[in-house]
Amino acid sequence: MHRLVREGLKFAMVGSVGYVVDIGIFNLLLFGGGTGPLHDEPLLAKTFSVIAATIVTYIGHRLLTFRHRAPVKVARGYPLFFVFNGVGLGIALACLGFSRYVLDLSGPLADNISANIVGLVLGTLFRYWAYRTWVFPAHRPEPAQV
Repeated sequence: MHRLVREGLKFAMVGSVGYVVDIGIFNLLLFGGGTGPLHDEPLLAKTFSVIAATIVTYIGHRLLTFRHRAPVKVARGYPLFFVFNGVGLGIALACLGFSRYVLDLSGPLADNISANIVGLVLGTLFRYWAYRTWVFPAHRPEPAQV
């Protein structure tokens, strides 16, 4: 249990750095200078911000959060990490799209609540499970010596 708590805290710390990268780029692209370069393209802005945050968090999780777990070749782990982040992105985009295009809510507050709070919480729960299970699997126990 102690290891799981420590791992969870490290996951949150690395995720916090990724979160700052994500919301910083997202808000710069949408609202930088009043109307950012992607002001009318919130889903594209979110996609770019998540890609940047994914790169940052992969490095952090590999070097800090899951360093005690079985090493996975970058050629396998990195693509899986991006696939699972793609699913997390899909969750955030669904929340943002629903808020923007179904509920007709827009602006900094509505966009940030839907994409960066609701979407983030749901996506983070999925990603934590997926990373632990597939990207950074637990060490396999050593065979007993006879």
